[in-house]
Amino acid sequence: MEGRIETTGRDGLGELIGIEYVEGGPDEIHARIAVTGDILQPAGLVHGGVYAAMAESICSAATWMAVHGDGMAAMGQSNSATFLRPITQGHVNATAKPRHRGRTTWVWDVEITDDGGRVCALVRMTVAVRPAPS
Repeated sequence: MEGRIETTGRDGLGELIGIEYVEGGPDEIHARIAVTGDILQPAGLVHGGVYAAMAESICSAATWMAVHGDGMAAMGQSNSATFLRPITQGHVNATAKPRHRGRTTWVWDVEITDDGGRVCALVRMTVAVRPAPS
């Protein structure tokens, strides 16, 4: 781990849902979102789209940290979330670890937990690596 991270560029959706990057780098990244009424669906559960958006944001940021020095950009290519239990209060906590680091794609596994450490969702995230726009 490389300690607290700073992402570059603006992640509008990430900012909207309140992603807080706790620590990380290209080998593992940790982030969280405080549960507020803004991210709950009508039944009072964190909306499933929050998990997917969080996974895509943090995996893209971590991939970018590894590839931007080579003039490459990182962007979501595929996102598959499985929901196991709801989160209704506290924080949505995510830990992402890369499974594959290829020339044109990185594949990440993201474990999403509640504040009690219970696994609430699993996300498989594929990030495309392409030449950065000039």
